[in-house]
Amino acid sequence: MTDNGSGLAVEICGLSKSFGRNKALDGLDLTVAQGDVTGFLGPNGAGKSTTIRVLLGLLRADSGTVRLLGGDPWREAVALHRRIAYVPGDVTLWPNLTGMQVIDFLADLRGRGAVDAKRRDQLIERFELDPHKKARTYSKGNRQKVAIVAAFSARSELFVLDEPTSGLDPLMEKAFQQCVREVADQGAAVLLSSHILAEVEKLCDTVTIVRAGRTVRSGKLADMRHLMRTTVSARTRGGRGPLDGAAYVHDLRAEDGRLRFAVDRDNLDRAMSDLAGLGIEELTVAPASLEDMFLSEYQGAGL
Repeated sequence: MTDNGSGLAVEICGLSKSFGRNKALDGLDLTVAQGDVTGFLGPNGAGKSTTIRVLLGLLRADSGTVRLLGGDPWREAVALHRRIAYVPGDVTLWPNLTGMQVIDFLADLRGRGAVDAKRRDQLIERFELDPHKKARTYSKGNRQKVAIVAAFSARSELFVLDEPTSGLDPLMEKAFQQCVREVADQGAAVLLSSHILAEVEKLCDTVTIVRAGRTVRSGKLADMRHLMRTTVSARTRGGRGPLDGAAYVHDLRAEDGRLRFAVDRDNLDRAMSDLAGLGIEELTVAPASLEDMFLSEYQGAGL
């Protein structure tokens, strides 16, 4: 079992999975390149968790192809699990074990030498975790910390993170983001499923958006910016001028001497030139965000 030479840690094509009459996945496609952080987005019921369970070998696909680090996650699950790290969004721990015992137990499952003890101790300090408390005393956030420390202590080729920051405060979210950047810089692949769009936008190179078990948008985040419009708000001395009726201006509104409109990124220079000719008194430009694109996908579908 070796990598297939494609440079992809995850390759999913035409994946389908049904539970009775409910079709959870309907031809979904997803790839995660080695060294990249891929955001996996969609509302509850879109098929994200089912996809991850298939990827981890916990469910068998009805049809389609799934390759994980060049192997078959259903037939080679045990061997592949030694090469990946997984953090779920709702962590359950053995209540009578301490946090350190849980971390070390999970390390032992991966095999000798899989975990760097020095790295583990640094992560415990970074996440301000008391590892000597019994797991039954931990809050949800602390249970997440145990899972995160266990995952990032390991030398893994792929990190599968399913709502990993659930229950963490903003400072701990930043610590988590630092961990993701570190492993990606070292060449690991990261699949990040999250409802926190700002987090995805900060961390991810690639984004895949799913709806009703299908992939509706996928690509490099930088390349998808053209799909999102920049919002411009300006107070001018000259009214609407050439902006009124311009093909490149969208949703133009004028209230109390202020103009507000959307513009495609390729035409932003033209919009600024036309505004300058009107005499700008105030100007605010809000660049397109991943959240804008995500919402447009779902609002456009009536969701």
